[in-house]
Parts: sequence; C-alpha cells; structure tokens
Amino acid sequence: MGLSTVVRERIQVRESKMGSELGTHSSIHQSLTNRYSDWIHEALDELPENFLITDPCLSGHPIVYASKGFLNMSGYSRDEIIGKNGRFFQGPDTDRGSVLQIREAIGEDKTLQISLLNYRKNGTPIWILFHLCPVFSEQDGRVVHFIGVQVPISKDSGSSHFRSITRSLSNNGFLYGVCRKEVYKDPSIDLDLTFVDSDNRGLQADEPGEAREHEKEKAISTINNILSKLAHYSKLMGGAVSGERCGFVSPLSTSLTIALGRIKQSFVLTDPHSPDMSIVYASDAFLTLTGYSRHEVLGRNCRFLQGPFTDVEDVQKIREGIQSGKPCTVRILNYRKDTTSFWNSLHISPVRNSFGKVSFFVGVQLDEASMNEDQGLSSQMRQLGAVGAVKVAVRSLSGAGHVGPSKSQLSS
Repeated sequence: MGLSTVVRERIQVRESKMGSELGTHSSIHQSLTNRYSDWIHEALDELPENFLITDPCLSGHPIVYASKGFLNMSGYSRDEIIGKNGRFFQGPDTDRGSVLQIREAIGEDKTLQISLLNYRKNGTPIWILFHLCPVFSEQDGRVVHFIGVQVPISKDSGSSHFRSITRSLSNNGFLYGVCRKEVYKDPSIDLDLTFVDSDNRGLQADEPGEAREHEKEKAISTINNILSKLAHYSKLMGGAVSGERCGFVSPLSTSLTIALGRIKQSFVLTDPHSPDMSIVYASDAFLTLTGYSRHEVLGRNCRFLQGPFTDVEDVQKIREGIQSGKPCTVRILNYRKDTTSFWNSLHISPVRNSFGKVSFFVGVQLDEASMNEDQGLSSQMRQLGAVGAVKVAVRSLSGAGHVGPSKSQLSS
C-alpha cells in the first residue's frame, strides 16, 4: 500500500470521526427542541430546582439538559456536563450496590428514590436524595427521557445505621426492590445515571443518612413541576409525554435502546408485528446519513427513503427477503431529507429473540460513495458486524426480560 493511499485513508477516517462528532452534538441539541419546541430550554431555566435530563435514545445515554440550580450547586458549567453520562459524578466512596440499583431502575423504566454519595467538581463529597423518573411518549409508550432530581440531605438527617437507603416508587406508593442478577452479569447494560447535588448544608462522606420526609416530598414536587413543563411544550409540537406509561407497550426497553446505541454503524430496527412494519429504532449514524431527526423517523415504514428513481424491482427484492425470513443484500437508490440521492448497499436480516422467534428486522445501510475500493471488504464486514451486535443485544436482553412485547403480541 503506497504512502498516498495511507494518507488518504487517514484523512477519510479523521473526516468520518469529525462528521460523527458533529452529528452527535446536533442530536444532543435537538433532543429537547425536536420534541418540546424551541422554548423548552427557557422554560426549564425558570425552575429553581436541581435536576438533569438525559436521553436514553442517544449513544451513551448522555445528559441533554442541566438546570441552573444544579450548575450552581455542583460547580460545573453546562458545557462541562452536556453530553456526559451520569457516571461522571461518581467517586471513590460512591456505593456500587446503589449504582446497580439505579441501573436496574433505568433498564426497567421505573421510578426510583435513593440516598446516594456523589462528588462536586472540587472533589468534595455530598450525600443527596436522588429521584429518578422516566418520561414516556403517550403515542407509543417509549421512554424518551429520564429526569434526575437531586435534593441535598440535611445534616440532621444522619444515622449511623444507614449507608444508603433505596426506595422504588410505583404509582402512589413505595415498593422495595433489589438488584437482579442479570444486571451484574451483563456487561452490555451500561446504564449509569448517577447525579450530584450539593450545597454547604449536605452530609459529608463519613455521615451517611436517610432523607427526611420533607426532602422526599420536595423531590416529588420538583418532578411534577418538570413533567408539567414537558407535557405542555410537547403538546405544542403535536405530541404528548407523561410520567406514566400508557396502555401501549413499546417493543424496546430502555436497556435494549442503550445497548443498541453503542453500535456505530448506520442501521434501523423495524417491528414486523406492527401494521406497517414501522421503525422502532434508528442509530445516530443513520440520522447523520439521511439528514432526518429521530422524531421524524420512528414509527414510519422505511419506504420514506424511496424516491422518483428508486427501482421497483429492488423494492420487490426487499419485500421477498422479508417474507422469506432470510438475510438479503440489495443495492437500492435512496434519498436523504434534502432530496439528494445515494446508492445504498442495504443488508436486511431477521433478528430472533432468545426463544427463536423473529422479534425485529435490522436494516444496515452503507453509502457506496463513502466506500474506498481498498476498504470495501472491511466496510461490508463492519456491516455484518453491526447485524451480529444487534442480534446479540436482542437475544441477551430478551432472555433477561428486557425486550418488551409488541402491541400485537399483547393482544394475541
């Protein structure tokens, strides 16, 4: 391989990484505005409480909003926090068992209250009452965001008998929960959402304590205030969100969504049990390739990528491949949101759960214009690797009960 070829490949890799980073930054910025309107940041900034909002649909489950109260109390700036995962705030004395219980609550889309030790930017520890709440789309029942509220635990709440107290909330009451074994065993479930909240009156690391009732009530009240803002501004965009899941159960759990978010290739996951085989997951790379936002893609059939010069015979090959339940590869002309076309080397494969039943179909896209002749084979191998990674995630998490049933499966 000549020097010029090596240099050209390095430039392509660098440009690819830069494009991916820009796409990720754009996705984080649009996480709230696409669903709640452009005024949502100003509306949330009016709330004095300390909280963060994260997006489990984005790779790495990043923080997409940090309140002014949180920034003042933690010592971080907004630029230092946005895009980071919640594990950013853990420290040497953060109880690992408590973190695992938070991971379990996220993976199962549950609300949780827990006393937790975290750290300020200057390294000092602080005990906080952390209240986690999922935000559900009323249209399809998916978790679109998580809210993490932090209330400092007063010094007079200390008790030598407690290191951390955990309570799971269900409806209007408290339920006690324990960590499930699969959370310990499955390294693919990286669901940290641990937040810091601090001021000068909080407990120190050697003073574990249980939150008082007024602190618990404050956390719940703050959650309700945030949900009220989100619900109001989501309606302005023609949608609706809620702190409780509606009757519809999404085919994707949060734990599966996060696992899929680690796969860097362009792909979509479709539900063959839905009436129009709608898309239930779209990767960040797919959004970058096509120019669409996630909000514009989910719930639609993949035919929206077709255009005036898409060959109907190629479309028929895709239909036949799906009907046969076997993998197939088709070269098809697709169109981006800006109407520009691209030749898509599309690989489609059924994805079976741990019981051998087809749960989804995965379609991995490869823009032929981005393929260097010397890299064609490796690009195709990465394409097949993405299919394999999706299958592993679905099988492992369906076996652990983390893949939700489709609506048609529930009614059957």
